[in-house]
Amino acid sequence: MDRRILISGGIVLSSSLLIARKPILANAAAPDSPAADFSNITTAEQFYMGVLPRAEASLVTSKVAVQSTTNLNANEFAGFELGEAITVNMVLKDIVNKSNSNDGSLAPVIEEIKAAKGDRLNKAYITFQLQNHEYLRDLADAYLQHSAGATNAAEKQGRHMGSLMLAVFKEHVAICKRISAELSA
Repeated sequence: MDRRILISGGIVLSSSLLIARKPILANAAAPDSPAADFSNITTAEQFYMGVLPRAEASLVTSKVAVQSTTNLNANEFAGFELGEAITVNMVLKDIVNKSNSNDGSLAPVIEEIKAAKGDRLNKAYITFQLQNHEYLRDLADAYLQHSAGATNAAEKQGRHMGSLMLAVFKEHVAICKRISAELSA
């Protein structure tokens, strides 16, 4: 069987499984929630400030997951995500001159992941990462749409960063969907 067909089928299957089951993280903002209106994200700084709290939550939860997840794929993803989150936080905080942008809205999710063990931690972590990356994907996509035509250097740089981030966010959504389906099997 063609590998692309197999991967596509797995993604469709995992999407179906995610829709059919009750979310583990009741407090995580879903990307299609009313709070996820990105129509006002038109500048690079607004985009960066939208990414930062999510990157900080990813950093904290990935530190927990690297130490405690029991699923090989969840643990591998956590390691990669931790490295990415460290870099994204460092770069964006330097660009926007912010040491901490966490608004506290993700605190319940972070605490739930910190308290979880075993299979519950595997599922909670991957569910959060999936929801987080769907949110970030939609944020980056909206920013790129709303900032089209920007001509100054800072905004061009923002669009370049947004394009790179969008590619990674899409990739991480697909990976998290695959791992989520594996954990649900």
